[in-house]
Amino acid sequence: MISIDKLAYTSQLRSSNPMEKFIFSIFTMVLCVLLNNIVYSVIITVFMGVVAIFKGKIPIRSYMELMLIPMVFLIIGVVTIAINVVGSSKDVLFSFTILNIKLGCTRESVEMSSKIFFKALAAVSCLYFLALSTPIFEVLMVLRRLKVPKLFVELMGLIYRFIFVLLDTANMIFISQNSRLGYSTIKASYNSLGKLISCLFISSYKRSQDIYTAMESRCYDGEINLIENSYKISYKNMLIMIIIEIIAICISFNKDIFGGII
Repeated sequence: MISIDKLAYTSQLRSSNPMEKFIFSIFTMVLCVLLNNIVYSVIITVFMGVVAIFKGKIPIRSYMELMLIPMVFLIIGVVTIAINVVGSSKDVLFSFTILNIKLGCTRESVEMSSKIFFKALAAVSCLYFLALSTPIFEVLMVLRRLKVPKLFVELMGLIYRFIFVLLDTANMIFISQNSRLGYSTIKASYNSLGKLISCLFISSYKRSQDIYTAMESRCYDGEINLIENSYKISYKNMLIMIIIEIIAICISFNKDIFGGII
């Protein structure tokens, strides 16, 4: 499995101010949702990928594997939006009948599903840009500076860490079962999977209690204090970000701005 933490720590963009990266990625993601423009979404998706790969030196294969994870769910969701009950609509592109119910795609449903797909993909690329260039503790540092409630920040950090604890525990149990031919047949696979889930719950709960005890022995009082690095605000980077956003918006709406010249 790809470790996002490892990629974030090895990224060439890690030394950049995390506040700037956070503002840029979140602001761009919000624009993707609000503008609802396919051209803008495509531009942002490509741009974020290019910056993460060529500027951040993230391996292309690792980045593509990460993008494939949400893309599978997006394709499934988009298909369910594109195909609906069409009845006697005249704008049907294609249709088929199941149990006397006429299903198909219309121009409107295809356009809507396309916008949702590219908009969601662009939003995911924005979050990947942040996650692959900024370690989680720096993201939490930014949230603290933005006056996000401490309880939310602490829960976010603990939940993020326990995800990897669960994955590590599940991986060890799976390797142990597989070495004993626990997945040699379908029946054995179901049996092993059930035992894996039950053992995972018990062992992860015990491990979380051990971690909490270790934290309390180190004077944990409900707040995790980390050493924060000091960063200078780069007005040059901020200006570049603003210019990029303006150019992307202008390109996506060039017909309205330039009267269809471009």
